Amino acid sequence: MHPLLEKIDHRPFPIPSNPWVMSQTWSKLLFAHYPISADAIRDLIPSQMNLDLFDGKAWIGIVPFVMNDVWPRYTRARGRLSNFLELNVRTYVERDGIPGVYFFSLDCSNPIACTIARTFYHLPYYEAKMSINHDDRGVVEYTSERAQGKAALIMSYRPTGVQIITGKDSLERFLTERYCLYTTDKKNRLHRGIIHHDMWPLQPAEAEFELNSMTKPLGIDLPNEKPLLYYSERLETIEWPLSAVSV
Repeated sequence: MHPLLEKIDHRPFPIPSNPWVMSQTWSKLLFAHYPISADAIRDLIPSQMNLDLFDGKAWIGIVPFVMNDVWPRYTRARGRLSNFLELNVRTYVERDGIPGVYFFSLDCSNPIACTIARTFYHLPYYEAKMSINHDDRGVVEYTSERAQGKAALIMSYRPTGVQIITGKDSLERFLTERYCLYTTDKKNRLHRGIIHHDMWPLQPAEAEFELNSMTKPLGIDLPNEKPLLYYSERLETIEWPLSAVSV
């Protein structure tokens, strides 16, 4: 049994009965969240799922991070194929009472990973030219420029405080403790992908955005107010294959 499965009480719904198939580690991750009107994004969400709101507001997340040790079960991580950069734009949805993440886009520095994820997980992955640098002060410099399209991000961020404990009904837990994703295939059939991990080790953060056009292809202008920012140094995860959600 994977060590992560020794602790499952924090999950909002049970783990699947079938075996997990992949392991990933996410590091140097920033959650940058913006409140937005539900009406502004409702038409961008497939009709088979509902927007998940907090106090009547929808949220869009811009999430840059490093993917490490990505490997299918019973194999070993292999160099550049298992370690690359990723940047996702997301919101929050639910179906049948199960909350999850819906991805508007996932930019990735690994073209092979893009192809695999698009083919087998029906996710909107895009190849991008990406870079990351970090210094002894904990400042992370992150850039991404999509190979096709005008979506780009140039920014720096760093943690500014000690790890927090998120309250059960807090906004921070609502935005981060998500244990599945939803996606649709080419025939518009809904699928759910389950993941598992410990609760997020979050720290308050600060960030400077030199350029953020990640929502421009969606026709969405982000609010002028500063985003809600949290940093996480490292989190291990395991994943299950997609499963169809019956209509």
